[in-house]
Amino acid sequence: MKIKMLAGKTIEINVDLVKERAKCNFNIREVTHILDGGEKNTIQRKKIEDISLNDGQSRDVIPEEYLSPKERYENAVKKSCIYARIIKTELMNMTGLETLGFNSPVFRRIADAYFKEVTPLLAHFGMFVPTIMGQCTPEQLAHWLPRALNFEIVGTYVQTELGHGTFIRGLETTATYDPQTEEFVLHSPTLSSYKWWAGGLGKTVNYCVVVAQLYTKGVCHGVHTFIVQIRDEETHMPLPGIRVGDIGPKMGYNTGDNGFLVFNHHRIPRENMMMKNAQVLKDGTYVKVARHEKLTYGTMVYVRVMLVNEMAFNLAKAVTIAVRYSAVRRQSQPKPNQPEPQVLDYLTQQHKLFICIATAHALQFTSDWLYKTFTSVLADIRDDKIDTLPELHALSSCLKAICTSDCAAFIEICRFACGGHGYMASSNLSMIYSYVSATRTYEGDYTVLLLQTARFLVKAWEQVEKRRPVTSTISYLSHAFDKLKKPWDGSNEGIIRAFQRVAAGKISACINCIRYHQKSGKDFEDAWQLTTIQLVAAAEAHCRAVIYDTYYNETIRLTASSSPNVKSVMEQLCTLYLLYWSLERTGDLLRFTSLSEKDIFDLQQRYEKMLAVIRPNAVGLVDAFDIRDEILNSTLGAYDGRVYERLMEEALKSPLNAEPVNSSFHKHLKPFMQGKL
Repeated sequence: MKIKMLAGKTIEINVDLVKERAKCNFNIREVTHILDGGEKNTIQRKKIEDISLNDGQSRDVIPEEYLSPKERYENAVKKSCIYARIIKTELMNMTGLETLGFNSPVFRRIADAYFKEVTPLLAHFGMFVPTIMGQCTPEQLAHWLPRALNFEIVGTYVQTELGHGTFIRGLETTATYDPQTEEFVLHSPTLSSYKWWAGGLGKTVNYCVVVAQLYTKGVCHGVHTFIVQIRDEETHMPLPGIRVGDIGPKMGYNTGDNGFLVFNHHRIPRENMMMKNAQVLKDGTYVKVARHEKLTYGTMVYVRVMLVNEMAFNLAKAVTIAVRYSAVRRQSQPKPNQPEPQVLDYLTQQHKLFICIATAHALQFTSDWLYKTFTSVLADIRDDKIDTLPELHALSSCLKAICTSDCAAFIEICRFACGGHGYMASSNLSMIYSYVSATRTYEGDYTVLLLQTARFLVKAWEQVEKRRPVTSTISYLSHAFDKLKKPWDGSNEGIIRAFQRVAAGKISACINCIRYHQKSGKDFEDAWQLTTIQLVAAAEAHCRAVIYDTYYNETIRLTASSSPNVKSVMEQLCTLYLLYWSLERTGDLLRFTSLSEKDIFDLQQRYEKMLAVIRPNAVGLVDAFDIRDEILNSTLGAYDGRVYERLMEEALKSPLNAEPVNSSFHKHLKPFMQGKL
């Protein structure tokens, strides 16, 4: 062990981690600045973390795992109030809303130190407030936003029903306008119309943004959003016409009190309809902005955009835990009379973990690029330009689908890489996995989202066929009509172009299949349904081509002024990422490019050599994520590497260890063993 000062405290560092950090040949802090978006952001983030975490209020005396479901929820509410008070009284005043805006991952990052699962207030910040900001008129904003930001009210976003989720047009909850009282009457006409899944709805919130079918003057105008009070602000009792509760245990998110909500002709004022993009006048006349649907669409993609960033961070947490543990853990004896090697020295372990580091970078850079695209499109919308919105929707849909799917898979690989100890709840890997695995489904299911992207790609193909200009992310389709397979180019740029050819080839195959079915007498939708397996694959190929291209170009841009060693290690990770996926998708490359068996052999050799090149910097690379121990919440992944000591310390906290003999021995086991039962 080596003594070191960390965050003002003296700690002992595992000797293997000391040696690993000494091997690192690049400036770790410099990479941290790149990941944070600049040194100024790193300083600001660390200051916020110090304010939020240094007093120790995020820590639990009794680990959550030993509490009942009710106790876990109550503990989460208590800590939510502590954290919200810090945000309200210290962080907001320090930075202002613009700096810490809801695009910032800092709030969510720190929340991981307070909650092993989630805060019941997650939907308040993540969806309730952003929807108010995006859908309210200036007058409504002036009323509702200060109340939400000051926590005078707590809200959630209520859209999904028992019978419908992603298919929003199919929602059954109704909001019928009564001009006599100037109120909307909210009603749940069927069991399948009962609202389901909204976070915080079960017991926490007193207000909701509700998505319902708007009826006025006997005409349905489709889904619109309404601000609905569901509980009394003083007593917290449900209001008349409201039935609300918790939906019960889940695979994860159990401190998030996901709930159900049923309306029985519940009335709200006319002014509670969110009227930025559509209005109902006092007499019941419906007035909308001509592009109402597209504007509503634009605000809906916000959460999907944010999820890409969140996936990158959760994968960074998991791989930090797994790499540090792999540096400390020693196992087997390949050579007689030699010490057991570090698990991280095994090539198979490097194969499992280094791609996770690279993927965290790839998704972080893609997330930042996507958010810039998002803000640019919103600016265009304000100037009455909506041409780029379909591309943003297609991007946010496929990136949300692929990033959540990849991260769930790679986080599980990180758990596998930690062997039996990774199965311990105290490793925190199971919690991270259960959280991320849910994201593959909510805010748009994987398959449904990829099919939405596929519709955009089919339309783009038709534009290219007509020699019309297309947006940047699909400009590669203009080369799709070149029938000649160009010689294989194994450079990074060549691999990216190859995957663009794969995407174009799969889109072309879908077009041919749809047209084949149409020629056989099928209408377009039937032809589409018969092609959906291929369409999902085409959308995935397009999405991966976008990620490869973005990761590569953003790495070059972000390291342009970096020191040589930082530039080198970041390029190595990018190359590793491209080589990994080339080997994972050799079938596609063989089908759509001139890749040969020799080229595959060369790719494998290059990939394995790249693992060896990255190996000395592995611990330094995860240290560069700069994730505090409180946020990692892991016995296996702490900075000091005291893995076995922490595992034992956590084991002794088990209530089963409070007494040497459990009462069940005398009550049940002993009589059974003596044959008295």
